[in-house]
Amino acid sequence: MEYLSIFVKGIFIENMIFAYFLGMCSYLAVSKTVKTANGLGLAVIFVLGITVPINY
Repeated sequence: MEYLSIFVKGIFIENMIFAYFLGMCSYLAVSKTVKTANGLGLAVIFVLGITVPINY
């Protein structure tokens, strides 16, 4: 049971690659203008900065 818990944490909970792609996808989705892309990128950083410590 402990191995399953480690596997789930490694894949879904503490996966920095998923967090990186979350930021990049939203950044690239609105990259028609740099102003809106930077705004959305900062919004993702803000949300992750608040939710990661709370969920940890």
